Amino acid sequence: MIPDATAPTRLQRLQTWAARETTGGALLIGAALLALLWANSPWRDAYQTLTQTVVGPSSLGPLPIHLDLSLSTWAADGLLAIFFFVVGLELKHEFVAGSLRNPREAGVPMIAAVGGMAVPALVYVGVVLALGDPSALHGWAIPSATDIAFALGVLAIFGRGLPIAIRTFLLTLAVVDDLLAIIVIAIFYTSEIHWMSLVGTFVAVALFAWHVRSRKPHWFILLPLALIAWILMHESGVHATVAGVLLGFTVPALAVHGEASSRTHQYEHSIKPLSSAIALPVFAFFAAGVSLLDGEGPAAVIGQPVVAAITAGLILGKLLGVLGTTALVVRLTPLRLPDGIGVRDLLPVGFLAGIGFTVSLLISELSFGDSEHTDGAKIAILGASVLAAIFGAISLRWDARRARSSDMNLDGRADDVREYIGDAKDRGSH
Repeated sequence: MIPDATAPTRLQRLQTWAARETTGGALLIGAALLALLWANSPWRDAYQTLTQTVVGPSSLGPLPIHLDLSLSTWAADGLLAIFFFVVGLELKHEFVAGSLRNPREAGVPMIAAVGGMAVPALVYVGVVLALGDPSALHGWAIPSATDIAFALGVLAIFGRGLPIAIRTFLLTLAVVDDLLAIIVIAIFYTSEIHWMSLVGTFVAVALFAWHVRSRKPHWFILLPLALIAWILMHESGVHATVAGVLLGFTVPALAVHGEASSRTHQYEHSIKPLSSAIALPVFAFFAAGVSLLDGEGPAAVIGQPVVAAITAGLILGKLLGVLGTTALVVRLTPLRLPDGIGVRDLLPVGFLAGIGFTVSLLISELSFGDSEHTDGAKIAILGASVLAAIFGAISLRWDARRARSSDMNLDGRADDVREYIGDAKDRGSH
């Protein structure tokens, strides 16, 4: 029998599986659960030893580069840069050729993203002050983040039968949320800036941008430039993952030089499996291993004000921020929800936006220098994200079972709804 040359290879099938939103969410949960179990087992000392193992050079000849980092730091600063590179690709695509290219259509989810970040931060500040722990105020941005991979994974599983416009709304909200989170990290969680290194980063990014737009960009040129940009960003004092976003933003989002598809799509197709199946789960493994058996015990950790503040921010703050902001926008401005989306659809969207996970875990590590607050923050992030996912799943099934009108967004004309979640086998890319 002659093999079918058009049939996908085993590697291609593996890449497709790894890029799926459901796969990414499952691997994230599995890695976090494994870390929690190990960190609270009789072998927890081995887990701590592994996370604190230092790897990398402190200098390159006479040049200090400070890359002698623990494995947990490599996961947060290095592997997450791959994830943020994919985020940069998604942002560039959405702004140039996707859901953010038309401000009128993107206006409501963009403004909802702002409300979905501001209200959780205010809830967090109010709770920690009310419970008498002003020392935890530096973590105000922790409940503001939304995990794109996790949230879209839950939507893909439980949102079947709902209009695809809901996914687009959630994706737009989460992408803007990520962009704002990156800005917050760069501005509020940078203690000192080394300007020469930062200028060097921009030079490396500019060279990357020049080559990635050439007729035939080569990986053996792009990869060293990206690595140099990451090292210089790390040396500058700005969180190194920001380099990933800047590099992703330089990739052309429209087809150039006669190509069949844009390079943002090509690069995302190639790198997203690595991000979803390796970078994010490994980061979750090193970030989520909180031991409740050390110190004063689990009751003391869970009883911290920071736990209540993050939980309230992610679940109630996100829900109120998304729903409240959207209600005000559609009532007070000419902006309207996209076709096929009604106000009731925003209930599951608000819950799904409360899945903080990856970026929230990163901000928690940047917020606190003491293990007391960090451990409590991580427990709250994990617990609240799981609860938000459960509430989101329940509300999605409730929403899918209810009858839908021909004018869900109440704009006075019949909705044009052609696609529904679950129609396509793989929603892993745009």
